[in-house]
Amino acid sequence: MSKTIKIQQPKIPDGLKARPFQPMEDPFYEMCMISDCSIMSEEVHRIRFEQVIFKNVTFLDVSFRNIELTDCIFEHCDLSNTDFREGSIHRVEFKESKILGLNLSDASLGNVLFENCNANMTSFGYSKLKQVAFKNCSLRNADYYESKFNHVAFKQCDLNEANFEQTPLKGIDLTTCSFDRMNVSIKDLAGCEVTADQALGFARLLGLIIK
Repeated sequence: MSKTIKIQQPKIPDGLKARPFQPMEDPFYEMCMISDCSIMSEEVHRIRFEQVIFKNVTFLDVSFRNIELTDCIFEHCDLSNTDFREGSIHRVEFKESKILGLNLSDASLGNVLFENCNANMTSFGYSKLKQVAFKNCSLRNADYYESKFNHVAFKQCDLNEANFEQTPLKGIDLTTCSFDRMNVSIKDLAGCEVTADQALGFARLLGLIIK
């Protein structure tokens, strides 16, 4: 990356106590660890988690629309197809996790790290991303349609067939990423940093014949 994106780490105290996941009316979980379990068939709107570590947790058929996540870590978790639409996600890390098809559309993300994750087909459409970094992630077919980027970094990610339509990429460095094709408007590529080989690929979007 030509510029270093500074991500604030989750503020989590030592010695968190384990707590089982048992949603209640207006549920709020704070200063605890949820680990080695499955959360199944839950639909809870506006659930809140603050200073929580999720470790080895599998989410199955879960909808947490309008979720509030503050100072949280997801480590070795499976959040495939989980619904976090319209969520508020701040100082959160997703590490070594499977987030295939995770729905973060219309969400607000600030100081969020995705590292070593299978994030294929994740949805960020219409979301606001500020101080967000994707490192060593597979983001094939990920959707960033009409998202707003403010200090967003992609490092060594697979972005093949990712959708960036209507999302300006000015200041975004893609030089360490790989892709054969991306869905992006030529006008939104202005100011994006790419390699010479990547530039040739984008030129083909214009219908140019390169010899």
